[in-house]
Amino acid sequence: MKNKSLISITDYSKEEYLRILSLAEEFEKEPNQRIAEGKVVASLFFEPSTRTRLSFESAINRLGAKVVGFADTNTSSGTKGESMVDTIKTVSCYVDLIVMRHSLEGAARLASEVASVPIINGGDGSNQHPTQCLLDLYSIKKTQGTLDNLDIALVGDLKYGRTIHSLAIAMSNFNTTFHLVSPESLKLPSSVKMYIKERNLKYYQYTEIQDAVDKVDILYMSRVQRERFLDIQDYEKVKNSCILDKSLLANVKSSMKVLHPLPRVNEININVDSTPYAYYFQQAKNGVFVRQALIALILGLK
Repeated sequence: MKNKSLISITDYSKEEYLRILSLAEEFEKEPNQRIAEGKVVASLFFEPSTRTRLSFESAINRLGAKVVGFADTNTSSGTKGESMVDTIKTVSCYVDLIVMRHSLEGAARLASEVASVPIINGGDGSNQHPTQCLLDLYSIKKTQGTLDNLDIALVGDLKYGRTIHSLAIAMSNFNTTFHLVSPESLKLPSSVKMYIKERNLKYYQYTEIQDAVDKVDILYMSRVQRERFLDIQDYEKVKNSCILDKSLLANVKSSMKVLHPLPRVNEININVDSTPYAYYFQQAKNGVFVRQALIALILGLK
């Protein structure tokens, strides 16, 4: 995995996922391992982020590396008209690894083709978010004891949700049964459903959470993303379509956990936070350990 970019979750094999998760367990036990002293990592966020950017920067700092970059394109030469390609080529001269997020699908792939150092995709538009997927896998394995033969509900914005797309593809390696919950206009793209079908896995589609929640081991919630809609009226029609309330958890499996990539808006009522099923804040914490593992492997430190 040394010097191997991660743009799509399909860039890595099932065996590589498991290697990353195993190493993440080591970092969870001892997060402060300064094995990357002397390394410099660029954090280039062309699109706003809280958890992804800060967990990456926390991971980098805990490894002993230095972070350079920007979290606001208004502080970059993009305001002067510099192209993303030129930015990536230039920054490659200064660092050992680039972590980037961009609003355009395919931006990270293009960056990997012109960069002289590895690229980690921190999310490109509504396409993919592979490191979120890896920390989701880690969270599922921690809470269920396995990744194999689980029932998983993917809820909310299945059309534009890049975390949803990456997770569905990755979990197709583990004999998963999928329960897809969304309004009609936000169904999982046919390309992802075809990926599931080609692996002879089952999926079921619903429009109401209550039809799926009692059947699953993992309830993966996602927000309806206002920023992905061109017409605000289309957003208003669906923004409250999939809301999880504590009352819906009365008959769920005792080991069931609710995950969410965050930020949430109103799709998980705060009364869920105090239940034993809520895991989304621990899930966010897991991101540091997984990203430490990934960086260490790409830089050849482990």
